[in-house]
Amino acid sequence: MNTYKEKAFQFIDNHRDEMVTLWQELVSMESGSQHKPGIDAVADKIRQILAGEGAVTKIIEIEKAGNMVVGEVGSDRNKPQVLFLGHMDTVFPVGTIEKRPFTIKEGIAYGPGVLDMKGGIVAALYAIKALQAAGYKARPLKMILAGDEEIGHVHSNAAELLMAEAQGAAAAFNCETGFPDDAIVVGRKGSVQFELAVKGVAVHAGNEPENGRSAILEISHKVIDIQNLTNWDQGTTYNVGVIQGGTVPNAVPGWANIIIDVRYLDPVLLPDIRSQLQEVAAKTYVQGTTSTIAEIPGIAPMKTTAGVNELFVKVRQTYEEMGLGTPYAKLVGGGSDSAYSVMAGVPTVCAMGVKGGRNHSPEEFAIVETLFERAKLLAACTINLDA
Repeated sequence: MNTYKEKAFQFIDNHRDEMVTLWQELVSMESGSQHKPGIDAVADKIRQILAGEGAVTKIIEIEKAGNMVVGEVGSDRNKPQVLFLGHMDTVFPVGTIEKRPFTIKEGIAYGPGVLDMKGGIVAALYAIKALQAAGYKARPLKMILAGDEEIGHVHSNAAELLMAEAQGAAAAFNCETGFPDDAIVVGRKGSVQFELAVKGVAVHAGNEPENGRSAILEISHKVIDIQNLTNWDQGTTYNVGVIQGGTVPNAVPGWANIIIDVRYLDPVLLPDIRSQLQEVAAKTYVQGTTSTIAEIPGIAPMKTTAGVNELFVKVRQTYEEMGLGTPYAKLVGGGSDSAYSVMAGVPTVCAMGVKGGRNHSPEEFAIVETLFERAKLLAACTINLDA
């Protein structure tokens, strides 16, 4: 085995307890997407860790969302850098940690964000630490963590900032949620959301129902129309995931709204998606109702480029070299910031973080042993870029 790899692997084995302690600490720092103080505290913690490895670090202040942290070790090295990507925000509101604190039972870790993606952050940090301890000096090692990925950077320009920071890199490893079946993500659908609101006429349901105009009835027709827009062959799916309306049972509802989640494979499809939904909004089933639609920006698709495929081959070779089996390439519907590193021209593989399941749910879990396995994999893949 390569001497750098031996030393890096030994470092990780010698710091297993320390890695789990940091994992617990980060999970216990609540950082839901709407909780800027918590995200910013995580960013500062990570900045301090990277600075301790000699990294040039910075916090990019974001006014209406969690901050971004960037740190680069070995910026004076000659070859293009290696990126470690991820996000610090979770989907869980403040108070969740009190109900579901970080725990480990029979080799499985639980807690809000334990999988998505506090574990991946720890794996990446210790890959960098291990490479430094091993004396690796071939390429700069750069970590970029966003603070609002889970909400699609709707209140920030983090996507543009990430693309600027990624320019010129040789490879990017996004330490998002890993899959227990050893899938490595080489492509992701983009996501965009729309809010459709209907205004009707509210009246007493008993005294004058004939004068009412039901917003709920109108929007019910529209829900069916929207769901029927799904095009499985094209890979475009429409999901009405939230519906609200009315006030009390004995009143014809004067308002209703829905939020629509759309997943798509190629940015060129976006104009058609917008047009189809505008047509649904413009159509009227219940005369006297009016509808409006507004777009909520999401995350762009991660396209599967030749560079992405070549990097996957390198990851697969490293996997097999380490005796971890043979991973396979996967396209998934969930978005990630890998979209933007690919858009910046950087070969990227995603889902390189800790393995587990049920992320975004109260049952979210991560397999503890894979914390160490993935840290080693990240270190070995970095070394193998020059093999």
